[in-house]
Amino acid sequence: MTFPAPLSPDPKSQLRKTMGFWDVLLFNIATVLGPRWIAAAGHNGTSSISLWVLAAVFFFVPGALVINELSSRFPEEGGLYAWSREAFGPFHGFVAGWTYWIYTFFYFPGLLLASASMAAYIIGGRGSALAQDRTFQITVSLAILLVAVVLNIVGLNIGKWLQNAGGVGTYVPLLMLVGIAAILCFQHGSATRFTVSNMLPTWNWDTVNFWSQIAFAFTGLELVSAMSEEVRDPRRTLPRAVFGAGALIALMYVVGTFAILSLVPAADIDPQSGVFQAITIGSVALKLGFLGILAAILVTVGNAGGVGSTVAGIARVPFVVGVDRYLPAAFGRIHPKWKTPYVSILVQASISAAILLGSQINETTQGAYQKLIDAGIILYFIPFLYMFAAVIKLARRKDRDRNPHAVLVPGGVAGVWVAGGLGFAVVLGGIALSLVPPGGTANKLGFFLTLVAGTAGSILIGLLLYWRGARAKHAAR
Repeated sequence: MTFPAPLSPDPKSQLRKTMGFWDVLLFNIATVLGPRWIAAAGHNGTSSISLWVLAAVFFFVPGALVINELSSRFPEEGGLYAWSREAFGPFHGFVAGWTYWIYTFFYFPGLLLASASMAAYIIGGRGSALAQDRTFQITVSLAILLVAVVLNIVGLNIGKWLQNAGGVGTYVPLLMLVGIAAILCFQHGSATRFTVSNMLPTWNWDTVNFWSQIAFAFTGLELVSAMSEEVRDPRRTLPRAVFGAGALIALMYVVGTFAILSLVPAADIDPQSGVFQAITIGSVALKLGFLGILAAILVTVGNAGGVGSTVAGIARVPFVVGVDRYLPAAFGRIHPKWKTPYVSILVQASISAAILLGSQINETTQGAYQKLIDAGIILYFIPFLYMFAAVIKLARRKDRDRNPHAVLVPGGVAGVWVAGGLGFAVVLGGIALSLVPPGGTANKLGFFLTLVAGTAGSILIGLLLYWRGARAKHAAR
């Protein structure tokens, strides 16, 4: 890797427009659609089906409308950070961008370990023991992260193929699950009885923490907007890809939950790898055991693509903040040969790798790491409060109706208030529910205090960096 040239006066102008419609659509699928969420929904039972529908109507659809309006009105690198800055100024833009970025430090290790465990099943039944081997998990996790980092540093024109493969590798196994379930249900009936009453939401404090996970499973469509200036014709491409991917994702969450429950009773579904479990059971019943190995290969590719899309998208946020000089200026550097924000990518990957290694030292640190995951979910929701508030504030600007390229929320300003208000309320409720200890938690007060302290501490670190950058920026004037 060559050494960087001095910081360009306009690093964003060096970015290459390499992503078209299908690249963005598959990027969205790789980022948002998670087989693990279908497994968790199946384990939660038939009531998850109505939760998917409610989350789609009151969060996913309003969110897609809001993202399309903001990304078409303000197709800037940095996405959610840029929108928050436009609406509320640099300080609030920084808080939104910082919390959006720092969440991934805790998200990556979990996704990497899940990918490594699934990769073990590529060798067949013997992989079950290998999937529990800590050395194997760490080695494969770091290898996947390395591949994602290298491909995205070398160039988005190369890295996008990992994301494209991830989108296909995520969706095809779920299509296999639906197909296997349909055949076996027709031949032998369903393992679960579906009725209108048992598909209604179950409201109790043992499962309330799961409700926020349903909303969380629908997040991610905004990520590619952080790369707006690397998308060809972003005002047209981004909205079309959001609507296309959104429809495919929402449909698969509902149909996939039906399918997994048709093959395996809720109590027997593994909340982590239930999709693979159901495909294996179904393929054995059909005497097509190779389908299980094929699914393991595809899901591993899908997870790697999910890592790649998150590396690519999230890294653009600290890059733009670095360009604005609220983070160290090195974050805003572009690689002189490959024209990518390589410093931002390397910092993000290095911190995630360190947390991954630290979380595996012993059981005590693993327990602490799990609490950090819970705090990370809250951090991830904070930028969405800014996003939904931003679309409402920016709706009052006169240029909204004068922009011929904007894909606006239907219904004028009133429609914006409905979409933005619904999204804001769901996210705020999700944060509140995340603070509720799951059923069976021994120390409920400790759980709550750890989340509050972890969230506040993470934000404080960012504020210290912001004030340092703001002072340096002011002194340079």
